[in-house]
Amino acid sequence: MTSTIAFIDINIHLNLNGLSMLTNGRKYIIPCQSYFNRQSRNDLAKINYERISNIAKECIGKHQMSVSDERAKLAFRELEQMIQELYTKPLSRKLYRRAQGEYRIVKRLQKLIRTQSDIIIRRIDKGEGFYLGRKTTMDMKTQEYMNKTEAYQVITTDQCPLMNILHSVENLLDYLLKNKAITSDRRKKLLPDVNKLELAYLYTLPKIHKAGIPIRPIISGLHAPVRCISKFLNDLLAPIYLQVAHETTFTNGIDVIRRLEQYAAKGYLKSTTKLFTADVENLYTMVPREGGIKALMEFLNKHTKNGKIGPFTIDMILRMARLILDTNYFVYNDKYYHQKRGGAMGSAFTQVFANIYMLEWEQELIQHQASRNEIYGRYIDDIFMTTNMNIDEITTLLDKVQHKDPNIKITPTTAETVHFLDVAIMNDNGHLRTFIYHKPSADPYYLPYTSDHPHRIHRNIPYIGLLRAARFCSNLHDFHLERIRIELTLLLNNYAPKLGKKANPSKSSIENVLRKEESIWQYIKSTMGIQCEFPHKLNNVLLYGELSEKIHLPRLYRLYLPSDMEIDTREFFIELSRIFNCQTEEIDAHSAAACAYEQYKDK
Repeated sequence: MTSTIAFIDINIHLNLNGLSMLTNGRKYIIPCQSYFNRQSRNDLAKINYERISNIAKECIGKHQMSVSDERAKLAFRELEQMIQELYTKPLSRKLYRRAQGEYRIVKRLQKLIRTQSDIIIRRIDKGEGFYLGRKTTMDMKTQEYMNKTEAYQVITTDQCPLMNILHSVENLLDYLLKNKAITSDRRKKLLPDVNKLELAYLYTLPKIHKAGIPIRPIISGLHAPVRCISKFLNDLLAPIYLQVAHETTFTNGIDVIRRLEQYAAKGYLKSTTKLFTADVENLYTMVPREGGIKALMEFLNKHTKNGKIGPFTIDMILRMARLILDTNYFVYNDKYYHQKRGGAMGSAFTQVFANIYMLEWEQELIQHQASRNEIYGRYIDDIFMTTNMNIDEITTLLDKVQHKDPNIKITPTTAETVHFLDVAIMNDNGHLRTFIYHKPSADPYYLPYTSDHPHRIHRNIPYIGLLRAARFCSNLHDFHLERIRIELTLLLNNYAPKLGKKANPSKSSIENVLRKEESIWQYIKSTMGIQCEFPHKLNNVLLYGELSEKIHLPRLYRLYLPSDMEIDTREFFIELSRIFNCQTEEIDAHSAAACAYEQYKDK
């Protein structure tokens, strides 16, 4: 009854209880932890009351309300009493024994890891499970990664660079303040907290879904001197980048599906159409510093007004970018390192910096695809394209792109069925088919029902899973397969069978949604003579309620109503609305739609 399998890459003795606890994943919360805390429950109740009441008082003060009047005093007394009761409420014997047992299992696991210095425990990359392995093995893979990318340099001196970085940050902020780009309050917010100041450190996440279990290096700079400036610069540049590159930027799997639906609706998807995906190797690390700064400067020259973004000139933005890149220092295995190329994976600015560099690199591909009415899109380091060229032409194009920049290396895949992000995309003889892609080597993770999370979290999990399936699957068969998969996984994670059936609180049941789905599509097909799969846009309408219905009905009309068909637009919308609002089996939506359409034709 587990949610995900812990990956154990070391010879270690674990009993069944310890293994079961690890397979619950990192989001699992053992119940009633306050009963086993060193502090008394009364003290914990006071601490939590102070925290919550301070937040409430601050909010009340912002709205010019008094915290000292009788109503406020009464409310805070009731809040304190409520928190006290929650912390001191006695547990049932069964719950106490379970909480005590799980607490002891966690303590034994912690002791086991502490006593064996060569054991390392990590969260797996792109997952919620745990990885247990040897520290020496992870160190060796980290060193191999450093040697391969040639992006890191050991600092031979023992002097910590932390204070030098702090002085550089202060000098830059003073320069911005002097030139009235920021205020004194903004300067204080961008300065790091000197009481928590520390140098960034490197840790690695194992990619267990790939052969050989490579690593993803993460530089954690939560209290690093440039963290606030990095986030500030990302917030400044990211909206402009997304506005410029919105047509070639994928945000998630749904975005990919919508682009493909538009592509197919325009008649560009043929039986000979091939699908292309590529992965950019080590993107964040491989972006050259000077090349990235040059790309950023050209981007700003093109897309800023009078050479400024608000009060910030291009020179100010470049100074902030250089500071972030020049101060990529971190600690690893008691040594100081400097990242001399690319950006720190974990820094907020790194993603927009890499995206701007890639935007220049991909212009030739974008123009090539646009001239042939083909799709080009990218999600960070994952590229997706459609093409109707033959294999030789594709190979020639890719070779040309590969030689353009030695820093950017791509691993391409061309086929009629590909996997991109979490979507499986298939060209079924000129018909688009999409469904959810599950990596064979990756375990699905569902929060166990026994985890001490609020009940609303558990209730939302089946709903979100079914919503995702409805939006991804282009036909009912794939949707039903995914629904069965979700139900079985929920049962294995101790969810009650009834919970899955109540996954959509806004509708009577998922069966009702499916009945509406078939009725509407049958109405559209019989009325307009369209022969194709159920469209995702209609799926979105069904599962998002009235507001989305108002937005999507005109879109449905434009998409599916032939120009030569004489039918009253308003009545068409009304009939679809009737089907949307059909809540009981007694109402035959399909028959009602058919009769209504016959009346429209007679008129």
